[in-house]
Amino acid sequence: MSRVAKMPIALPADAQATITAAAITVKGPLGSLSQPLTGLVKVENKDGTLSFDVADDSREANAMSGTLRALVNNMVTGVTKGFERKLTLVGVGYRAQAQGDKLNLSLGFSHPVIHAMPAGVTCATPTQTEILIKGIDKQQVGQVAAEVRAYRSPEPYKGKGVRYADEVVKLKETKKK
Repeated sequence: MSRVAKMPIALPADAQATITAAAITVKGPLGSLSQPLTGLVKVENKDGTLSFDVADDSREANAMSGTLRALVNNMVTGVTKGFERKLTLVGVGYRAQAQGDKLNLSLGFSHPVIHAMPAGVTCATPTQTEILIKGIDKQQVGQVAAEVRAYRSPEPYKGKGVRYADEVVKLKETKKK
């Protein structure tokens, strides 16, 4: 069995899990998330602890048990604490401004770039060159951050562009005569 799936998930006091034959739903103070279940993995809730076990001895069931455990652990973390990605803008004149559910970006193009946030994801701009993307779904927060970064990814010579706060951009040396 997957070594990841052997670790049980302890539910915090403010979170609760509901397991049906088709899906597992986790509710917490920030919202609720649901994950469909397959017949390959058995999920049990024993006194606030979620445990995962394979239904048969196939490779698919073994792989799916660890995957499902990781997804449910991210769901529990999301509904209790939430997830956030921080982006920084590097470049002269590069600015960001959050306007409700839209993010207005000035990235050196001849037009402003307006990115609409999907439901469940919010953005904030503490400064003009910082963007905070928050939500309860880890995959959705990461996807939105990747889409915003893709508008102007960091270029390798000056490092200008949108980058993650913890990203290190390795700069190339310019061409010599």
